[in-house]
Amino acid sequence: MQTSTLRPQLFKGKSVLVTGGATGLGFAMAEQLAQLGANIHLCGRRGGIVAEAAATLSQKYGVRTWSHVVDIRDVDAVNAMMDEIWRDHGGIDGLINNAAGNFISKTESLSPRGFNAIADIVFRGSFYVTQAAGKHWIATGRPGSVVSILVTWIWTGSPFVVPSAMSKAGLDAMTKSLAVEWGRYGIRLNAIAPGVIPTEGASARLRPKNTDSQEIIDQNPMKRLGTGQDIGDLAAFLLAEENGWINGQTIALDGADWLANGAYYKQYFDWTDEDWSAARMASMERTAGDKQQRTAQVKA
Repeated sequence: MQTSTLRPQLFKGKSVLVTGGATGLGFAMAEQLAQLGANIHLCGRRGGIVAEAAATLSQKYGVRTWSHVVDIRDVDAVNAMMDEIWRDHGGIDGLINNAAGNFISKTESLSPRGFNAIADIVFRGSFYVTQAAGKHWIATGRPGSVVSILVTWIWTGSPFVVPSAMSKAGLDAMTKSLAVEWGRYGIRLNAIAPGVIPTEGASARLRPKNTDSQEIIDQNPMKRLGTGQDIGDLAAFLLAEENGWINGQTIALDGADWLANGAYYKQYFDWTDEDWSAARMASMERTAGDKQQRTAQVKA
């Protein structure tokens, strides 16, 4: 990762929790904050990977890090984690709601289980973590800042990812609502709606044919994809207490792609039944691999 353009040690003495922070965009944001001096809490379901990510940040940037094995769909586990963070580690100053799940599917073929797999993480889980942090901030009189990672589909809608679009739109409403309700406590809520920033997990589930990267670049007004540096810098900017009057905003980070091109995944209207079957198999294989990792770590 390149050196941040923000002031060195901007977050020295501050602590930030990043959900789903061990890989992908979550790790990119955690790394940018660690580079700026923040102590980092990472949580996720794959304990070994979360612990390894935390150790990497500590060794590379000399900050304090903690890993928490938590399924944010479990409200009791979320509350227990937050109680531990305040009791044993001095609390947090910032929260990034990054944990998510998604896959492409024709909506008429979507099962209730498939819908809930997304909504329980993105919609309910993110609320549980936000509420738990807010309770502690309000009770202790400590200001706090939340950044939630959304999608540009909250404005455009998007075919074939309806559970995610619905859930992320709910988080946008939460951001606006709590910005008003909790502003009096010194608690700010903002959000980022990133464009295409390639990660292994998202690519496997959302772009399994992996043939459209150049098309995405060509149609973007800035003629490029996003990077971890892009989202890390913006997340840090929004969390910084120096920007304390930015509240209730969702900022698109996509080079104006959504303005130029609207909803994602329209190309899938041309898919055949065979294409959909292959995409479903690729997503299932990725999910099975993740589950196998979690099971192996629990047994270890």
